[in-house]
Amino acid sequence: MIKTCEKAALPRLVTTSVNTDAIRIERPATNSRIFAHTRWDVLPAAAGLFHLAYFIGLFFLYPHAPLWVMLVLGFLYSLMVNANINGVGHNFIHNPFFRSNFLNRAFGITQSVACCFSQTMYDAVHMQHHKGNSDRQDETGDTIDWLSIYRHGHHGEAENPWGYVFKSFFRDDVGAIRNELRKRNNNDVLWGNLELAAFAVTLLTMFIFNWRFVILYFLPFWYLGHCFSYLNGYYRHYGANPDKPIAWGVSSYGKIYNWLFFYNGYHAEHHFRPKVHWTKMEGFRRNIAELQKREGVRTIKRAHMLGFLDPDLPKRGGGSTSPKAMTQAGNAVPN
Repeated sequence: MIKTCEKAALPRLVTTSVNTDAIRIERPATNSRIFAHTRWDVLPAAAGLFHLAYFIGLFFLYPHAPLWVMLVLGFLYSLMVNANINGVGHNFIHNPFFRSNFLNRAFGITQSVACCFSQTMYDAVHMQHHKGNSDRQDETGDTIDWLSIYRHGHHGEAENPWGYVFKSFFRDDVGAIRNELRKRNNNDVLWGNLELAAFAVTLLTMFIFNWRFVILYFLPFWYLGHCFSYLNGYYRHYGANPDKPIAWGVSSYGKIYNWLFFYNGYHAEHHFRPKVHWTKMEGFRRNIAELQKREGVRTIKRAHMLGFLDPDLPKRGGGSTSPKAMTQAGNAVPN
């Protein structure tokens, strides 16, 4: 049974001495009549629309292209799902791109069709993620964060990564997600249902014209893309400290990786201050680098999806992922 933040005690956190000047957030500003924060958001917006066009293009190309070409393109689609969810869609949740609420809603529908899920429901799940910050199980064996790597683990340890990667796709509780959306009183339930209908109608139309494309080709690569996303999510928190806000996430600073994912690789920084815009993430990291070093924030050299190859990966069953290895004191509300 999924619980909400209101039904559980907040995670116990380590108190950290913080220089408020160092963590001051510089918000981007623009005089654009279209974009809410910066004209640079044209890049993730265009990437999301390209993903939609790529998905539709696969359908039309499927009857004509050789099998090996379609397999390569399908694998690229899976990678795009991962990059979209964790780059475009993720940034869109925290800093919606457009001034117009209509444009934001319309873009959410395009995202939902491209990734074949509801962007608004993803918003609810992701906000729950930030309430718990991949928290450990409480005394009842539950977690605030529905995506926590500890949620289905045993003996206080993180779940086996491959179990998390391949099973998480099937664990969403749509009823619990809708309950969270209803609390917002802003028509999010309606829009979430419209987004579900949009991608369902799209897939049904494709199925009618070419059922083989949907069943034999698209669905396996779609599932693989979401598995890639959960693989990313696992190693963005494995080895982090769920009790210390500045160390809630694990960061990876590769240039190409962060260009493609719009700086979501800066994951410790993101969880520390979720509203920092992607264009300001490098500067924010410089401001808190000494504090991060002092507090033991974990970083890896590879992209998070390849985190299992990290030579300094903490071992499950002992080390930094064990509750006994972390000091628990004080209480705080997650940012």
